[in-house]
Amino acid sequence: MTEPASVPVAPTASLWEDFIDIFTSPSFVFRRREHSGFGMPLLVLTALFGVLIFGTKPLVQPAIDAETTRAFAKVKKAHPEITAEQMSKQQAMGDKLGPVFITIAIPIMAMLTGLVLCLAGKMFSSTQTPSQGIMVATYAFFTKILGLVAAALIGLVSSPDHLNGMARLTVGVGALFDPETTSPVLMALVTRLDVFTIWETILLAIGLQITGKVSKSNSYIVAAIVWFIGALPGLLGALRN
Repeated sequence: MTEPASVPVAPTASLWEDFIDIFTSPSFVFRRREHSGFGMPLLVLTALFGVLIFGTKPLVQPAIDAETTRAFAKVKKAHPEITAEQMSKQQAMGDKLGPVFITIAIPIMAMLTGLVLCLAGKMFSSTQTPSQGIMVATYAFFTKILGLVAAALIGLVSSPDHLNGMARLTVGVGALFDPETTSPVLMALVTRLDVFTIWETILLAIGLQITGKVSKSNSYIVAAIVWFIGALPGLLGALRN
């Protein structure tokens, strides 16, 4: 009798290996998690982000304070009746609740990014489902973890005087611009030209290629659209000011 031909088994890996492989072999991660959902990776992303946000806050505090001072100066100009005591209370509340709000915002941002990726991909007949889009975005957002570590290291080695804005903590074009003298609209754009944001965008494209069966060139067009949409909140906020 002829023995039946063996069927190749798809390589498997633990969830924890995904969090390493997403930086070195992202296509393998997206293939093996194509139908696995996004719940646990999103939970891990949020937990890691929260720990780092709270743990590195003292190192980046000068940049936070600089942004707060600029924002309060604009508020004071528009509303002279606001007292210094009121502003001080607002700043104290922001210092306490800011990290909490940022941590809560991360999973929301990941899910919205995934939905935008899924919808934008339909322009090129993508077969990606909303769940797959969120899964791809969740893993792509792990580059933000490295971004937080890099920001903390920059904060550690930089003088407080140099850290006059959050852009100074980025690894990209935005760090070269002075937030005090540069147009807020331009700052909103150049801050997005950051190594980790671009890396995230590339991962979105790779994920769309695999889960949406979209060509390489079209996937990068979609990822660029998602990148621009991600810049809109900052741009609109700058225009209002």
